[in-house]
Amino acid sequence: MSRKGTDRFQQVGVDRLIRLEWLERTALLVLAGTDSVTIKLRLQNDLKAFFRSQDPNVRGSIDKTITILNKVWLRVPVGLEALRDDGLNLLGKIPPSEHIAVHWGMVMAVYPFWAGVAAQTGRLLDLQGSAAANHIQRRMQERFGERETVSRRTRYVLRSFVDWNVLVEAEEPGVYRSTATLSVSNSQLVMWLVEAYLHTKPNCNAALSSVIGHPSLFPFYLKGVVKSMAGNCDRVEIVRHGLDEDVVSLRK
Repeated sequence: MSRKGTDRFQQVGVDRLIRLEWLERTALLVLAGTDSVTIKLRLQNDLKAFFRSQDPNVRGSIDKTITILNKVWLRVPVGLEALRDDGLNLLGKIPPSEHIAVHWGMVMAVYPFWAGVAAQTGRLLDLQGSAAANHIQRRMQERFGERETVSRRTRYVLRSFVDWNVLVEAEEPGVYRSTATLSVSNSQLVMWLVEAYLHTKPNCNAALSSVIGHPSLFPFYLKGVVKSMAGNCDRVEIVRHGLDEDVVSLRK
């Protein structure tokens, strides 16, 4: 893997709130074949109401937000082009209520930090039915270093989870609970989410038993047998490792 590809796993992003409606708008513009200049102009117009301020740093954050949106759906990192193209194709076919799963998968592939925050959140939800922000921040600092940047950007991701309505704030400040889980039964979408998950891992593989129900996918319940689905996916394969473990990985 190139150095450029490796850096994606070390980046501490996302560095601002990313609303689901902004990603949807961006993806639909890309899907419609809109050129990059027009996409930026339309997003600037759509987002300006959220950034009303005389502070030039706040106004400048619109462009930084648009950079993130474009990185997810327009100018994706090297190696994620096929995943992006299939994601756009899915958005054109599946019901709008399921679009959140596609945006989730694409963001976690582009920004593995998002997947890391999701995994810590999902584990806490499984263990105790709630997730405290300070516990999640501490776990992320253990991985990325005890920096205020890590703590602050973890909060941005958690705020985005609330905006996406996959978490709600509990009565106790800084504590979150999950909302209803979205059942995903479309076989193409299930395999696409598995592929997106593999892109969050530097070695691009995982034990098959750990993928379905992985805590980084906590907002979703994936239905179907991935082992049989993989035969219809050009970029994902499942191989037997040892005596009784199947490993799912991206094809080289």
